[in-house]
Amino acid sequence: MNELSEQRLQTLIEEATVDAYGEDEQLTGFYTMIADHLALPFETTLLGVTVTVASVDLTGDQIIAWCTRGPHRQAIAILDLPLPTPAPDGAEWISAYQHWAT
Repeated sequence: MNELSEQRLQTLIEEATVDAYGEDEQLTGFYTMIADHLALPFETTLLGVTVTVASVDLTGDQIIAWCTRGPHRQAIAILDLPLPTPAPDGAEWISAYQHWAT
């Protein structure tokens, strides 16, 4: 994925967290933006195996990606998810979330 400028990251962060009070509401804002804008499904590689990222979810204090391969399904923290090249549309929201979270 192309590196986003600091200004673009700040713009996305502000959009995701507008009217959000506290970290829980801000996290929900990022989840909403990722769920609304990330082009799903897409394929990526985890541990050398091609998987399909089928959906995203908010669980407790993190956003997860549900990855599938055949009948198997595994939740991966979206911040740990390797993105394919080229990255799917909407992946800039993951970058903004990562920037906010660190």
